Amino acid sequence: MLARREQNRLVAGVAGGVADRLGVLDLYARAAFLVLALVWGLGILLYLVLWGLTLDQTARPEPVPPADSNRRAAYVLMFIGSLLLLRGLGIWSGDGWVWPGAALSFGTAFLMDRGDIDPRSAILGLFDPDSGRFRARTVIGVVLLLIGVSILANVAAPAVGTVLLAVLITGVGMVVLFGPWVWRLVSDLGAERRRRIRQEARADMAAHLHDSVLQTLALIQRTDDPRRVMTLARVQERELRRWLYDTTPAGGPELLSAALQEEADRIEQTFDIHIQVVTVGDRPVDEGIRATIAATGEALTNAARHSGADRVSVYSEVSQESTDIWISDQGAGFDPEVVAGDRYGIAESIVGRMQSNGGAATVSSAPGEGTEVHLRLGGEPG
Repeated sequence: MLARREQNRLVAGVAGGVADRLGVLDLYARAAFLVLALVWGLGILLYLVLWGLTLDQTARPEPVPPADSNRRAAYVLMFIGSLLLLRGLGIWSGDGWVWPGAALSFGTAFLMDRGDIDPRSAILGLFDPDSGRFRARTVIGVVLLLIGVSILANVAAPAVGTVLLAVLITGVGMVVLFGPWVWRLVSDLGAERRRRIRQEARADMAAHLHDSVLQTLALIQRTDDPRRVMTLARVQERELRRWLYDTTPAGGPELLSAALQEEADRIEQTFDIHIQVVTVGDRPVDEGIRATIAATGEALTNAARHSGADRVSVYSEVSQESTDIWISDQGAGFDPEVVAGDRYGIAESIVGRMQSNGGAATVSSAPGEGTEVHLRLGGEPG
């Protein structure tokens, strides 16, 4: 079923939808509509009819198998046959308009068909010894443009057409003459740019390794505490992985996952305790999230100081309704009902902080059964 495009469209997405349905590039579908528009506006009428038929049918272009050579040849023959049929029926605005327009439209489409050779232009691809297919495409496009422009100019003014054709042929000759030199120059510039990018990447990596990994290795050599060594190694491993694989755009907003991991690293380094962080979903950090991160840090500090466990788990989940964080350990646990009145860590730094920022917190614990703290921003905790 034909559906108009939602994206990558010029007007209403009809030509793009036709191209997606046929398995061809939208350049050629638009060229066909332009040629038909020269036949007493038939292309415009056809476009409006298809627009009306697909008024409520829009979709993103789904990947479809591209048309093979037989199908493309069939499409070309069908289009030419349709033009000849219109000409035979008398629905024709004149050979001097339609055929030059077809040559210009499809010649331009040939030259703009750059999907396989980006970022090089089709003209530069003409001189690439490894791209015979692209040279053939460019030659066909140039020939069609020359034929179309010369015929159109001779119909309008023969003298002007002769001059214009001479200018175009001269221009093509200069391109053929100086093309290899231009191609070599562009290739050299591209190679130099790639070398500079590699050098900058190596310098960046060397600076990061010096500032983080090498300094951590120096600290490990100066300590005799195996637990401290393990903590430094875990923190440095996570930092190096984030630096290598983090895909967050530079200068983008701070995210919950990164802030949560940073807080966990701080507690882990301070108390030499293993903290495992798992995040599902993400969101930018705002005032409410900052308060939730601070409450998480307080819960981690309490677990590191009082639980006696050697590992603490943090699980974060972001949904459309709320942001939830669970901090749990398998340590000594405690009875929340008998916490001393002068201990404000839970009441103020966790529960009170969450309530003052529109969230809530619950603490579940029992002696000998560990502790779980549930923080929720955007709803009541479950």
